[in-house]
Amino acid sequence: MERYVDGFVLAVPKEKLDAYRDMASEAGELWIDHGALEYFEGVGDDMEPDMGGMAVRTFPELADTDEDDAVVFSFIVFESREHRDEVNAKVMDDPAMDPDAFDEEMPFDSERMAYGGFRSIVGHER
Repeated sequence: MERYVDGFVLAVPKEKLDAYRDMASEAGELWIDHGALEYFEGVGDDMEPDMGGMAVRTFPELADTDEDDAVVFSFIVFESREHRDEVNAKVMDDPAMDPDAFDEEMPFDSERMAYGGFRSIVGHER
């Protein structure tokens, strides 16, 4: 079966990266508990890669970051789009997602977040 992936790119102020990591860790547990196959969050490290002269748009450009921001790349893997929709519905119904359950404000600007669902067209695993 083709897997399905929800992908995210976002800017996180470096001063809020620890708070973001805590929030993402809790979110990852929630998605896995409700059936996601994999949950990944990574922070930018090599954001100006040498592409041998090929012109590319970088993740910092995509996320509209400055020197005070970190780029976070995230994805959640599901069995299929239908499975994604089922898992996400369970997550959204979970009491942990109640806005009143959050103690602090979101540690990133959602208006600079890119998000989309992707169906697989190629997949290799070890």
